Amino acid sequence: MSKLKTKKSASKRFSKKPSGKLKHGKANRQHIATKKTRDRKNHLKKGGYVHSTNAAAIKRCMPYA
Repeated sequence: MSKLKTKKSASKRFSKKPSGKLKHGKANRQHIATKKTRDRKNHLKKGGYVHSTNAAAIKRCMPYA
């Protein structure tokens, strides 16, 4: 059987943690930041975890992660 290809867009957006969970970065921090409060921007610094309903689809995109 041939090797499975990794979806490069998924591998750039998500990372698999030792527990098996998938971590992602948060959106809306790149530009137009002057109108956003400091507290809001600080919360966007921290990543989040992928919801369990979407995790299986993302794991299929990254077979070797």
